[in-house]
Amino acid sequence: MEPEPKPALDFSNTEIAFSHKSDKELKRMTRLFKLMNNQNLVNLSSSLGMLAMKLRLPFVKYIIKQTIFEQFVGGENLLDCQKAIDRLSSNNALTILDYGAEGKSDEEDLNQVMSETVRAIEFAAANNSVPCVSTKVTGLVDNDILIKLGDNQALDEAEQRKYKQLEERMHAICSRASELGVGVFVDAEESWIQDPIDRLVDQMMELYNKEKVAVYNTFQLYRKDKYQFLKDSFDRSQQKGYLLGAKLVRGAYMDKERQRAEEMNYPSPINDTKEATDEMYNKALRFCVKNYEHIASCNASHNFYSNKLQAELIEELGIQKNHPHLNFCQLYGMSDNITFNLAEQGFNVAKYVPYGPVSDVVPYLIRRAKENSSVTGEMSRELGLIDKEMKRRGI
Repeated sequence: MEPEPKPALDFSNTEIAFSHKSDKELKRMTRLFKLMNNQNLVNLSSSLGMLAMKLRLPFVKYIIKQTIFEQFVGGENLLDCQKAIDRLSSNNALTILDYGAEGKSDEEDLNQVMSETVRAIEFAAANNSVPCVSTKVTGLVDNDILIKLGDNQALDEAEQRKYKQLEERMHAICSRASELGVGVFVDAEESWIQDPIDRLVDQMMELYNKEKVAVYNTFQLYRKDKYQFLKDSFDRSQQKGYLLGAKLVRGAYMDKERQRAEEMNYPSPINDTKEATDEMYNKALRFCVKNYEHIASCNASHNFYSNKLQAELIEELGIQKNHPHLNFCQLYGMSDNITFNLAEQGFNVAKYVPYGPVSDVVPYLIRRAKENSSVTGEMSRELGLIDKEMKRRGI
């Protein structure tokens, strides 16, 4: 007797989306997301939170840890994350680990970030459900170096040494990842420092993506030039004989990018409308799926239609649902309706799980809160889904 076919992919299925959440956890999520739905409150709390962390007020750390930290962060260290990893795995979801450090400049701090990233790679290699880790170049070098290179300025002798150290740190991370069969997502940054990052990641891909993808660049598709850059990156990988790793995101610095462009009187690099960004993002998705044998991609999106599009393309083309080159990813603590319904259908889907000391991940948490409160309907959608599940459970 043949097994019954699974029902069609349905992102509104809250029973699957929240099967891993207790009634108590759902109620706590409701309270938190209601607060995050108020943009003025989020902006005020963010400013006060940063000030309080600088002043090292212990009660503020406690409040952050019990609320937004618990919702969006896996823990303060790798071992803390094991509970989240196991819980996700029991629901057929994978984990992408991200050490939440950025904007470092002291050599000791930069080496510490490198060492922690290598430890995360080794930790991932011991966990079947952790295929990748994420890293930020801004946590591995003094950002003034990236700014000068992004502006095509020559580095002096001391700065050249610092850049050489960045290359060595990236080699240490990428070579260990390649050796252990773990992927490394290199995060995208602001446009004025992205070009030198792209050049560096291309170097790493050419070295370490010969037979299997170890290194992924991140393509922010809200930038007008990034779809063409994706195609150019693919052409370059084909010419030089390596596989392309591509994490696709819409982008994280829209307001900052537009403001800087206006202040410095140059054309904004950001698409003029959300519709233009959506169109570009979905074109990039189609390109990656079409060329899946040569591109390992990750659809890192909370957008309903983009996730549905990739799932449908995989089905239409008759590609194995869990092909290692076709992946989905959402942030830990959000969009469970997308993650767990994709997982239920057998697709490769992961949660992006940041970790680190509370003081180190506060900038990430504030960015998360501000982004989500400013995105029209994002929090309302989350609240609506949670409310639907609570009604279904009768709580």
